[in-house]
Parts: sequence; structure tokens; C-alpha cells
Amino acid sequence: MLSRFVKLSLVSLALLAGTCHAQSAVKPFSFGLWGDMPYKKAGDEPKLPAVLKSINQSDILFSLYDGDIKDGSSKCTDDVYTDALKMFGSMAKPVVYVPGDNEWTDCHRTNNGGYDTLERLAHIRKVMFPSTQSLGQSQMALEHQGKLGEKFVENTRFSHGGVVFVGINQPGSNNNLILSAKECTHKSARNAAQCDAANAEYMERDDANVAWMKASFAAAKAQNAAGIVVVTQGDPGFDLPETEDQDESTSPAFSGYRNFMSQLTTQTEQFKGQVLFVHGDTHFFKMDKPLYSPTKLLPNFTRLQTFGSPILHWVRVHVDTASAGVFTLQPVIVEQP
Repeated sequence: MLSRFVKLSLVSLALLAGTCHAQSAVKPFSFGLWGDMPYKKAGDEPKLPAVLKSINQSDILFSLYDGDIKDGSSKCTDDVYTDALKMFGSMAKPVVYVPGDNEWTDCHRTNNGGYDTLERLAHIRKVMFPSTQSLGQSQMALEHQGKLGEKFVENTRFSHGGVVFVGINQPGSNNNLILSAKECTHKSARNAAQCDAANAEYMERDDANVAWMKASFAAAKAQNAAGIVVVTQGDPGFDLPETEDQDESTSPAFSGYRNFMSQLTTQTEQFKGQVLFVHGDTHFFKMDKPLYSPTKLLPNFTRLQTFGSPILHWVRVHVDTASAGVFTLQPVIVEQP
């Protein structure tokens, strides 16, 4: 007869084996990434249906759209947002929308109609996030940092297959940070008071973004996640020639991202899994490991820059938590009419 100690040991080993089996049995899956489309002034409308069809006919479970539902020199009228909702509503699988600069940060421009950018941001929060669910014909539940219609509702999170996905409102145009009186009024309908309000908005949202990002890493650790995907719209500044004496991110034009990216680096250092940082804004597909420097990399950090107008394609990401790299990235080139 087995002793009580031996019996307990066998039970413990069985439970451990079951846990390991459950972790290794996570089924691989794929998801999509796209954004910065359609731009009417670039003639994107005839090209868009082929992209949507390609995504719809693929094997992905869901997609994330990293901002810019319009071009940067057209008016920010209400129909822009309802048209985007129609586009997302044509997608068979769930779509998670992350805001871009063209639909709020840049609406102050005279050629955009001279809107109050904070009013357009409030409009996005009410219209583009109509429920706690994702967009798309089939939907999935999302966690939101804020309540429906209120501040930071656009910051989202969900988990699938051993990976945590995070959407953060960090758009182009230096993340809505205005650096001078000249910049405030250049080709703009803004006044000084509106620029002061914009900078206050930047400070509050940057703090909220960092808090949401940190909480997402904590959730990933608690779930023993193999990876985390952080999706924003703005290019935080990685793309000057890769030399030690040039660092685009230190330029004032990218100062609005510095605090967040510094905190993201720290969180990545403290995370055992893989971190995929996704952004649009610059419109050229690029995958690299831009941190820390050209001669020293942060091994578990990968940057993906998605396609954008007038090059309308998308990126398929295959996830296999049993593989060392977790994420395999495939640019999907769509044949255009």
C-alpha cells in the first residue's frame, strides 16, 4: 500500500503535469493588423474593398486597426466616423479600433475644418466606442480603461491564447503635445487657450496611458502570458539612420512619446515573454528591434510598423506560444484593381 506521502506526491506530480500540458496545449492562432486607410485624397477608395476582402477571407480570429480613418488634409466632419464604423462593420471577424491623429489631433488644421481637437476626441469616445464590445460583424468583449462615452474609454485590453492585447490612444503629431506658440497657430484655427488645453490633455492622457500599459503588463504576468501586443498609432521616433550618434526619439518632434516609451522599455525588461509593439503613422511596413541602440538590443522587444496609404496591405501575425519568438509576422500583399 502506498504511503500517504507517496500518494500526495503522485497527486502533486499529476497536477503539475496537467498544468504544463494545459500551457503547452494552447492552440496557435493568427490575427491581423492594419491602419492608415482609406485616404480619399490618395485615391484609396477603389483599393479598399480588396483589402477588406483579403482580411475577411483569411484565417485570422480578429484584427486590430492602428488609427487614421482619414487623410490628414480633409475635413473632420461627422460622416468620417460613421463611414469608418460602416467599414469596420463590414468585417466578418472582431475589429479593435485604436484612434489616430488624423481623426482628432490634426482636426485643428484649417484644411481639416478648424475643429476643436478636444471636441473631436470627445466625439470619438462617444461614437467609435458604442459598447464594451469590439467592432465587426462578430464581436468580442473588451476591457476599457474608462466608462462608455468618457475619458480613456478608447484604451482597451483583452486576452487570447496566452497573449495580452492592449490598445492605447497615443497618436501621431507628437501625441498632441504642442511645443511653441508658432506651432500652435501654424496653418491652424487654434488659439493660445486651446493649445494650453491640448497640452493639459496630453499630460493627463499620457499618465493614463502609462498606467494602463503597466496594468496590462501586470495582467500578462498574472496570467503567465507568453507575450503582450501593445498597439498605438503614432510613430514614437525610431527611423533616422541607425547610428550611435543619431537618435530620432530625442528630437523635440517626438518628445510627446518619451515618457511612455521609457516606461514601456522598463516593463519589457521586467517581462519574461515577448513584447510586440505595433504602430502606424509612417505608412511603411517595417519590423525590427530598435531598442536599446544599433549595437545593443532589447531581445524580447519587437517593433512592427504597419502599411498605410497609398500602399494598402495588411499584416498577418501567427501566434505560437510554444515557440521562442511567439510571434511570426507575415506582410499580406493585396492585389489592387
